[in-house]
Amino acid sequence: MTIMKMSIPGRCSMVALIVLVAGALPGAAWDYEGHRTVNQLALASLPTNFPAFIFTAAARERIAFLAGEPDRWRNTPDPALKHFNNPDHYFDLEDLPSARLEPAALGPFRFDFAVQLARARAARAEGFPAVDPPKDPDHTRALAGFLPWTITEYQGKLKSGFSYLREFERAGHPGEIANARENIIYIMGIMGHFVGDGAQPLHTTRHHHGWVGANPNHYSTNYSIHAWIDGGYLNQFGVTTDKLLPKVRPARALSFDRPGAGRTNVFPVVLAYLIEQHQQVEPLYRLEKAGQLSGRRELNEEGYDFITGQVIRAGQMLGDLWVTAWQQAPPDNFLRSQLEKRKLPRDKEKVPPAR
Repeated sequence: MTIMKMSIPGRCSMVALIVLVAGALPGAAWDYEGHRTVNQLALASLPTNFPAFIFTAAARERIAFLAGEPDRWRNTPDPALKHFNNPDHYFDLEDLPSARLEPAALGPFRFDFAVQLARARAARAEGFPAVDPPKDPDHTRALAGFLPWTITEYQGKLKSGFSYLREFERAGHPGEIANARENIIYIMGIMGHFVGDGAQPLHTTRHHHGWVGANPNHYSTNYSIHAWIDGGYLNQFGVTTDKLLPKVRPARALSFDRPGAGRTNVFPVVLAYLIEQHQQVEPLYRLEKAGQLSGRRELNEEGYDFITGQVIRAGQMLGDLWVTAWQQAPPDNFLRSQLEKRKLPRDKEKVPPAR
């Protein structure tokens, strides 16, 4: 969502309207422009030897456009789509202690986690917020969210895309190569949305739309705080890609030397990224309480650095994940064998018949 340039009073009124309207939506992270910025920062971080087709103007624009696609899915009032899509955007880490789960005990399979959570709720229902069925038409209120699994799964899809692209580039038709490249562009764009979600601290916490439960520090309980961080602040203070580009470092392949990571399992690295963002939840609420994230006065440098730092962090993580998928993509041996079989009859046709 974008707004026109206008005088500060007019802009404040418009931002207030954005917050009022967006606050009724179920937790979009960053607005469209913010998600575009994350994808554009990631693109700027890529090494020059990354596949060249990604650097065309058309591919860059499509990847930026697709940054908003998973939020567009949320605009359709279809319960099955909401049930599938909405939990992919968040992960309430406070639900782990309630379920007596440690992050180290989590694995890369989302349905294993769903079973663990369901068993914990059945055994210790009192440790979880109650669910009011009439307010849960898409059956997502009892879920902690699947964001780390979503990012991990898109990483796997991207590796697959690079794997089969290499086989088509070696022995495929031009149309197959073009389609494989378009698939990679699509996956990169969609994946960027969820990595961007992860850097918005309110997507890692039960306190996503204002502080809930015990509140000894008197943090804001205002539901609209989420929409203000997502888009109101970014629009109010003109956070753009061009302003953040100088702070972006080159993308690099992720390290898998963390315990439990294995040689190619990105899940522990993704989970660590989300835990690091969750550690920013209280700092965010403290800044808001101190008025340092307010749009009602001059820009506060500490608040600005906090918000833009999170956007940059998302772009960096996304670039690293893209590079890692590209470098780790294994040979697609099945596709290679099928392309070889397809090629054999043509080769035989060139052999003169035996006399």
